[in-house]
Amino acid sequence: MRVPSHIQHPVAIRSDAEPGSPGTMRTAFHLSALRRTVTFAALAWCAGFAGVCAADTQVGGALPAPPDQLYGDLFVAVQTAQIFPDQKTFVDATPNTTPTAIVAAYEAAKNKPGFSLLAFVNQYFTPPPDQSVTPPPNQTLREHIDWLWPALTRTTTSAPDYSSLIPMPKPYVVPGGRFREGYYWDTYFTMLGLQESGNEDLVDDMLDNFAYMIDTYGHIPNGNRTYYLSRSQPPFFSFMVELAAQKEGNSVYQKYLPELRKEYAYWMQGASTTSPGNASGNVVVMPNRAPLNRYWDALDTPRDESYLEDVQTAQQAQQTLGRAPSDVYRDLRATAESGWDFSSRWFGDNATLATVRTTSIVPVDLNSLMYHLETTIAHGCSITHDFLCVIEFTGNAIRRADAINLYLWNAKGYYSDYDWQLAKSRDNQTPAMLYPLFVGAAWPQRAQQTAQVVQSVLLQPGGLATSIYNTTQQWDAPNGWAPLHWIALTGLTSYGNTALATQIGTRFLTDVQGLYASQQKLVEKYVVEGAGTGGGGGGEYPLQDGFGWTNGVTLKLLDAYSPGS
Repeated sequence: MRVPSHIQHPVAIRSDAEPGSPGTMRTAFHLSALRRTVTFAALAWCAGFAGVCAADTQVGGALPAPPDQLYGDLFVAVQTAQIFPDQKTFVDATPNTTPTAIVAAYEAAKNKPGFSLLAFVNQYFTPPPDQSVTPPPNQTLREHIDWLWPALTRTTTSAPDYSSLIPMPKPYVVPGGRFREGYYWDTYFTMLGLQESGNEDLVDDMLDNFAYMIDTYGHIPNGNRTYYLSRSQPPFFSFMVELAAQKEGNSVYQKYLPELRKEYAYWMQGASTTSPGNASGNVVVMPNRAPLNRYWDALDTPRDESYLEDVQTAQQAQQTLGRAPSDVYRDLRATAESGWDFSSRWFGDNATLATVRTTSIVPVDLNSLMYHLETTIAHGCSITHDFLCVIEFTGNAIRRADAINLYLWNAKGYYSDYDWQLAKSRDNQTPAMLYPLFVGAAWPQRAQQTAQVVQSVLLQPGGLATSIYNTTQQWDAPNGWAPLHWIALTGLTSYGNTALATQIGTRFLTDVQGLYASQQKLVEKYVVEGAGTGGGGGGEYPLQDGFGWTNGVTLKLLDAYSPGS
């Protein structure tokens, strides 16, 4: 399995300080990625002057209004009455006339005898189309995935007036099922499979779409819907650029370098003005002045696509814990930005959604991805011979790697999230602990310790469990997810744990193959506690078929462990 050149084994540099104390090791990424254009003296200079090197650019402008703002009381009435079983259906519907006219008609009719809200919605809105597909019979798993790519590809260069859909300039792949739009972090794992299938043009199209979103809105939103614009998702754009560059050369880094830097500016807003021990937006400045990141959403209201669920969660939190609804809404939205919505990973008691505290947590996955973004920008700047930029972003990366190994290392022997408000590590063991290995920021000894925890705690007959808790949330046991398996086996392989990586990859592939053999479909998530147990469950909606990231990772696993099948 090929590991990207600039995230191969990191170099551990020991000082004369006591082993294990803060600062005794510094993880430096593979120097060839920087073309050896800077010295460690220059890097240390930049790392020591965070105010000089930190990005703090204001980005983005006015955003299109989402459905809750367009329809006001009508929106609340429809979602509260559960006109549609899935709250996402209404916000994906297309209005048949202007929102102003619809709201006026609703206000005029709602108090009249015999008024039917269902009939009103059916008159003024067109529901989103069904996305179910019927594949040909007797396809092999590989044939089925190749057949699915066109079925999941959308071209929406325009959208109906006042639709929540945001047009994209080029084609893109949707996950499938209820997910009728492109999603940020899903797309990287989908791209893996597209590239494996020879669809490099579609990889480039989706990269161009994301560059367009950054240039237009200042960031890549959760998905191309107006109700997703207040947040992003795990920042995999740098990995997408790297993936394309592996096939197309260094010109890809140069092409997307402006957008890489703009995305970094988005995530780092407030870094230079936030005092140690405090947070602003997506930034948390640690006690040692290192800026790290958290998940965050610009809004503190119920999510459009899960309005009633969020209201009910906030009511429970207020009644049982005395929490302000706005705080709960912000944490629910921040969890949606994480992609892990929902998981015990974010819960104060590891069990109850009402205790969600995502904005209080510095996540190990997000900061690992930000490290990769920093190293990718440094690499891109070396190609353009912008050496001041190389110094700046190399320093940022080294500073972040130090902070990851200081704050995001659990003394029990694995990388973990950190609760910055409680000033302590989170003990919930999840595959997120493998992200520092995935990006090359882990110290080698700690990588081995983390691998041992993964093998002893998370490894199941069907792959990796998503957590150690079964809470009925979808990002918990007994479920396993394709993207986490790819991150795990890639990270483990890069640190020499090939046997464990192979166990993880082959077990999950067997799980996917078993479900396909019995039901002729791929799904969003799988039960891994027992090989071939079936599709996963839990969460806010039923199990979805499709499925973009499962398709992509499965193709990579087939080629790695079952070539020719």
